[in-house]
Amino acid sequence: MMNCQKCRTPLKLDSSLQDLHPSAAELLTGSSGHALEPTTTTSRTPFPQDRKDLYDKVSQDASPPTFKRVIPPARHGISSQPAMAAATKAGLKDNPAMSFVMLTDSQVVSPQAVGKGNAKSQSKSSPRKPNGTAEDTPDGEKPKLSQQIESTTRLFEILSARSDIDHPICTECTDLLLSQLQSRLSSATKERDTYISFLKSLNTTTPTSADLTKAQKSLAEARTADAKAFSDLLALEKEKAALDAEIASLEAESLALDAEEQDFWRSRNAFALTLSEFQNERDALNAAYDHDAQQLERLQRTNVYNDCFCISHDGHFGTINGLRLGRLPPPQNVDWPEINAALGTAALLLATVAQKLDVEFQGMRIKPMGSTSRIEKFEHTGSSSSSQSSSTATITPIATVRSSKNPSPSQSATTGGQQQPRASTYLDLFSSGDLPLGANRIIHRRLDAGLVAFLDCIRQLGEYVEMTAAEQHQQQHKSPSKSKTPSAGIVKLPYPIDRDKVYGVSIKLAGNTDEGWTRACKYALTCCKFLLAHASNVGSVRAREGG
Repeated sequence: MMNCQKCRTPLKLDSSLQDLHPSAAELLTGSSGHALEPTTTTSRTPFPQDRKDLYDKVSQDASPPTFKRVIPPARHGISSQPAMAAATKAGLKDNPAMSFVMLTDSQVVSPQAVGKGNAKSQSKSSPRKPNGTAEDTPDGEKPKLSQQIESTTRLFEILSARSDIDHPICTECTDLLLSQLQSRLSSATKERDTYISFLKSLNTTTPTSADLTKAQKSLAEARTADAKAFSDLLALEKEKAALDAEIASLEAESLALDAEEQDFWRSRNAFALTLSEFQNERDALNAAYDHDAQQLERLQRTNVYNDCFCISHDGHFGTINGLRLGRLPPPQNVDWPEINAALGTAALLLATVAQKLDVEFQGMRIKPMGSTSRIEKFEHTGSSSSSQSSSTATITPIATVRSSKNPSPSQSATTGGQQQPRASTYLDLFSSGDLPLGANRIIHRRLDAGLVAFLDCIRQLGEYVEMTAAEQHQQQHKSPSKSKTPSAGIVKLPYPIDRDKVYGVSIKLAGNTDEGWTRACKYALTCCKFLLAHASNVGSVRAREGG
């Protein structure tokens, strides 16, 4: 079974190829098939002689247009087909351009069949196999299948070697091949007709002398223009070379400028970064300075004495740090623990103001101890103790500034160059609570003495403040550089104090009403607030002078 060499379709070979006689094979492979060289005689040569010589010279070494295949020799020595192998070798050498061979009926018939008619008639009357081969050969031998396949394959190889078409091919592929060859033939025919018409027109149109002169003149002009264009091209090439050199120098300069620009931007970025860091540091310092300045201003405006001792009022009561000082009939009655705490806070206020103003009370010392605060009172001992005790109600010493010349109250006083010992008495600024009527006056006698001493301390501080303010006012009048304010020396307590009375109201509980005692306590707290404000003012003035 063989396949088509184009579409690979299985082919069924014709029986004539299987029973091919050696003479037919010799005709197929041994016929010369040389084509006759065309001999054309024309009245004149259609082309110049030099072109013909060139064509003959080239065509001598030209190879055949078809692809020649090398056919290997037969694998088995086939004695029945020696002429086929010889014809194949002769055909490859003598006729490489042969593509096909036409067989006639006389060539197909075997020469041995003419002398042996009876054998021929006997072979025709004998039955044949389906593949078209006789059962017995004329020699009485049965042909081998491998020999038939090899002879057929060799025949197709010979046919394929003499053309550019691979054999065998089927009928459909043959039709397609014929149509392609027909189209190629028609295109070649058209091309040939075109060449023939051009050759005829070229032969008929012979140029005249004027045409030749004109053609030579145009040729000379073309050559002149060509020479001029060539010179212009050389000049342009020189100019291009100069421009290329200039471009190269400009590119080198551009690269140098780019490198310089990169260095500039690097330095500029570094400077900008450093400047930004300095600006950030400056802004941080400015922000810190502003914050500190605001904090300082806020602290300078802050009065620590007002924060520690907040004196206000709650209706008829004077209050210190929210503690009411006074008593009223129910339901506005105030408990004694609250009153004791208010008196202790007021005592701490007086002690703090005296320490701030560097003042020492004459004949007494405040001992702030919360709700059990007391005032220590110093008295001289001796024969004149009774007279001194009687005169304590009339003598009102002024508080003095502490110095090395003024001894402390704990030290003994000097009279006529002699030291006199002093005894101290503790006066209470608190009460244990309400007692039955009749015993109330006796129990509150110690509290009344403490309240009178407390009021005396306020008076001493008030007189000291008034005295120091008057001295400062006199110094300002003597110094012309300082501003003169007439009201600067007028500093007095808001409510005058006389012995045990403040603004005409007694501070004692004995022989006094609750409303009067409450009002006197309120006046005393108002005087304490005045002293506190003066101490704060003195502190701020000292801070400004020191700054």
